Amino acid sequence: MNASYISVPRDLTRVKSKIIFNLTKRQLICFTLAALAGVPSYFMFKHLMGNLSAATIGMMVVTMPFFFFAMYEKNGQKPEVILGHIYQSKIKRPKIRPYRTDNYYAALIRHAQAEKEIDNIVMYSECMKPEKTKEGVYESIDDFF
Repeated sequence: MNASYISVPRDLTRVKSKIIFNLTKRQLICFTLAALAGVPSYFMFKHLMGNLSAATIGMMVVTMPFFFFAMYEKNGQKPEVILGHIYQSKIKRPKIRPYRTDNYYAALIRHAQAEKEIDNIVMYSECMKPEKTKEGVYESIDDFF
């Protein structure tokens, strides 16, 4: 007796649902876009060059990015995610990142300086207040002039 077995993957999150022709929705969209870009480019190259093999190679060059985005996946990441990470690391973020620390004592010093500035502001505002007279009424600054 020969028993046949079907292999079932243990991690079901890696299983992708297929739609038509055993293709995922992403692959179907990318292949459709490749066809929409490749067929007109073939006829354009055929008309410009007159050589069928050169037109075929030109069409393949046009459609290769679509096939790449449809099929490539590394460590569960799609090409646009990988290209986004490359953009972040090479262009957007600075190349040289200086080492900066923020220790407890520096925070205490900043806090003490802030308190000193607050005290100076309070003392200045106290000095600028008009003085009380003996009757308990504030003097106007206009009385001095």
